[in-house]
Amino acid sequence: MSEIQILINKIQLLEFHQKLLLELIRNPKLEFYRLIVESGLSRQEMEHFLSICDHLNEKFAEQKAEGFVHFHPLFAELKAALPVRLNLNEVVHACLTQNLYGPLFQEFAKYL
Repeated sequence: MSEIQILINKIQLLEFHQKLLLELIRNPKLEFYRLIVESGLSRQEMEHFLSICDHLNEKFAEQKAEGFVHFHPLFAELKAALPVRLNLNEVVHACLTQNLYGPLFQEFAKYL
């Protein structure tokens, strides 16, 4: 990767974090955004994580409809897919605070 491309990537990351920080100024309860900025995750990494959450949320709804009462395998799937720079406890609490995937993360909080 050339030096120019590295600089472009860093600028894009800073622009992304700046947008999240502006959202945080408007609403300090956006804990997940704070976590993304503090961890230095890129837009792509955040979007990948959210797509995993979408998938887990769908599986959670299906399993709940089928009468499942234990969702530890979904929690383990989240744990395995979590970017290394994120702490699982912090992610669960941040998602609950920001009301992202509420029922799913309420269930996951039981496994912490």
